[in-house]
Amino acid sequence: MPGQPPTSVTRHWWKEAVAYQIYPRSFMDSNGDGIGDLNGITARLDYLQDLGIDVIWICPMYPSPNDDNGYDISDYQGIMAEFGTMADFDRLLAEVHARGMKLILDLVVNHSSDEHPWFIESRSSRGNPKRDWYIWRDGKNGAEPNNWESIFKGSAWEYDQTTEQYYLHLFSRKQPDLNWENPEVRDAIYEMVRWWLDKGIDGFRLDAISHIKKEAGLSDVPALEGQAYGAAWDKMMNVDGIIEHLDEMCRETFNRYDVMTVGEANGVSPAQAEDWIGERHQRLDMIFAFDHVGLWAEDEAAGLDLSQIKQAFGRWQTGVEGFGWNALFVENHDVPRIISKWGDAEHYWYQSATAIASLYFLMQGTPFIYQGQEIGMTNTTFGSLDDFNDVAAKNQYVQMKQQGVDDAEIIRTLSQTSRDNARTPMQWDAGPGAGFTTDRSWLALNPNFETINVASQWRDSDSVLGFYRQLIRLRKAEPALIYGRYRLELESDPQVYAYSRLLDGQHWLVLVNLSDRPAQRRQLPWPLHHGRLALANYPVEPHPAEDTLDLRPFEARVYRLND
Repeated sequence: MPGQPPTSVTRHWWKEAVAYQIYPRSFMDSNGDGIGDLNGITARLDYLQDLGIDVIWICPMYPSPNDDNGYDISDYQGIMAEFGTMADFDRLLAEVHARGMKLILDLVVNHSSDEHPWFIESRSSRGNPKRDWYIWRDGKNGAEPNNWESIFKGSAWEYDQTTEQYYLHLFSRKQPDLNWENPEVRDAIYEMVRWWLDKGIDGFRLDAISHIKKEAGLSDVPALEGQAYGAAWDKMMNVDGIIEHLDEMCRETFNRYDVMTVGEANGVSPAQAEDWIGERHQRLDMIFAFDHVGLWAEDEAAGLDLSQIKQAFGRWQTGVEGFGWNALFVENHDVPRIISKWGDAEHYWYQSATAIASLYFLMQGTPFIYQGQEIGMTNTTFGSLDDFNDVAAKNQYVQMKQQGVDDAEIIRTLSQTSRDNARTPMQWDAGPGAGFTTDRSWLALNPNFETINVASQWRDSDSVLGFYRQLIRLRKAEPALIYGRYRLELESDPQVYAYSRLLDGQHWLVLVNLSDRPAQRRQLPWPLHHGRLALANYPVEPHPAEDTLDLRPFEARVYRLND
């Protein structure tokens, strides 16, 4: 019957949770060295608890040369000295649990750092016992073994002078891919995972997990024969046979504990999702879907195509209904700030931030907030190429330079797309160092920290932070906004994203004008005048006189219709 959740969907603590992602280098510096650290996170736990957070996800804090800011790990069972000690981590974990929250970590096992002891041994000689722990190949016709392109631009192969072979790296050249076909590698990974779970952490976000299986033979991309490099997505992302790896990993690790697992599974479609997150399979709990991230265009003048956004979210909302669960997000450490892409940070900053929050947060799934999103942080400004820290941006600079693009155009492009936009330090207050540090921060502060910061919004219920608090409270209070069925409304509307959540006779309606123009609507198909306005980002009458609606630029409203 309409409104009833599928009987196969069961309740779990991680479905009812709200998660918060921390990029530790940029969250809070406790010792004045300009770099965020574990004690800084501990010092801000009361803030996260007050916000209503249930699960904290911390990006890598393991020892690393920092070629990719911690995602190149040189020791899976240690703590980077800049971030603190294992004792600091243990205290952080205890303090998180003392506040009734949970802690999950990044699990980066598609690749390690080239400074990891495993790779140091592997590259020492062709006869080393760990040689086959990574993917080594001879060159072909005096060049790389194939024409695959790294996700970070350039060839996916790096030549090693010592052993005169190439190793595969789908990301940075300092991130060699582990060979998951070797059972010794898998056993070593599982042992490490169990070590962390036995320590008491509450789960993992699995980085680049859809890349651990490569196509047998590592052949060229046929469409790009004759070219130096080429994108090889079908050959190194969600390749046939990867589910066997997932099954073994889950059986040997996660399924032995009551933990939360969320996969970064680029390339997995809703049609394939049951293999990954189908509850009957007992593999991963949820995956991050990137359909909407692909709508980030490099051309700032391209504009927003709302129909594509509806399709991107809708594919997953309806595609996994009845067997799986979504991980909801609009920001993370790998994409620019959402207000600067989908909103209008100059004229409708507050409205943009809160409209976008309403849009994704009340869909079916576990919502993730990326640090600073809850106060409306925006893209930063870049004055020169020296301002960029991101390895992907640096590689893109080299590639564009080779193509003859001038520096001004390169800076303009990278300013829109660089991951550095999401990595500027957290803006705690308007004082020196934005309350993040007492020293010069490792990455330049966003100049707008004096106006956009936690302190200025902390006691203001009408702030972006205040709106997020209300949004979190509303979701937690209403099971229909967690477990209810999703139904798209006004499908062809070019300005308004509207959807319903339906459960046990309850009908909730979310309306968002995702444009900088008024949206005038007549003869709406819902009895708004019989409903209750539960949340809005503009002053509005709680009960409309009739079933018509005029939405102002970036206006959002949430109604319970059958009150």
